[in-house]
Amino acid sequence: MLADLTADGVAGPEEVSLLEQAVSHRRWWCDQWPAGAVFVAGLLAQDIQDALLELRGRWPLCQVCDEMEPHALDVDPELGEDPYWVCPVTGEAVAAVGSLAGARR
Repeated sequence: MLADLTADGVAGPEEVSLLEQAVSHRRWWCDQWPAGAVFVAGLLAQDIQDALLELRGRWPLCQVCDEMEPHALDVDPELGEDPYWVCPVTGEAVAAVGSLAGARR
């Protein structure tokens, strides 16, 4: 997640603190449900999206489709292994969570 925040230029102190809080919560969550550890990357992505929505608005914004209205990427699957950032308009997989730096921009 830090790589995605950095790739989008939003890895400031406040955002990193939000990430640290989310990691702490998910660490507790994994202690309670060890089999759920494979879902943590996607859950962290959603946690950060929710936290940033309150702080700065939708994140990360889609920059790969021709839709005129700004829209955030979704995490797919919502609860599953190997999550991707996906454009909700086109359904196109943009990048694996953690790999936004390599996405078309």
